[in-house]
Amino acid sequence: MIRFVVSPDNRVVPDLAAKLPGRGMWLSASRDVLDSPRTRQAFARAAKAQVSVPDCLADLVEAALGQRMLDAVSLARRAGQVVCGFQKCREWLISGRAGVVIRSEGASLDEFSRLVSGRRSLPVVTVPDRVLASAFGRDRAVYAVMAPG
Repeated sequence: MIRFVVSPDNRVVPDLAAKLPGRGMWLSASRDVLDSPRTRQAFARAAKAQVSVPDCLADLVEAALGQRMLDAVSLARRAGQVVCGFQKCREWLISGRAGVVIRSEGASLDEFSRLVSGRRSLPVVTVPDRVLASAFGRDRAVYAVMAPG
């Protein structure tokens, strides 16, 4: 679920941190819900006023979620709670230190299945290629493993 609020100029804005002032309106994080024409009417009905909904609302939410993911991975990297690279990820998976596997969209499925062999019960998050590369300060990063918690 994603929280939205109405700005002072009557525009609907996503509030991913749920900290912006105002009455919150919650919607499913699904792209088809955000792109639906009925969503515009739902915002106006929930706000009890005419509101302006950006045409690219789903793109705004996607960009904001990508930035939040980048921030979370960067913070976890500095805390030593996430590693990247096939060999380091494989070591964390074998030792049981992994809580979630993060893979970039451009990752090879064959290589990924070799990476997680024997640990298929872990959740897997697929992110845009730039998120992992930016979080680790590299030109390219394909896999990362984050500790639980």
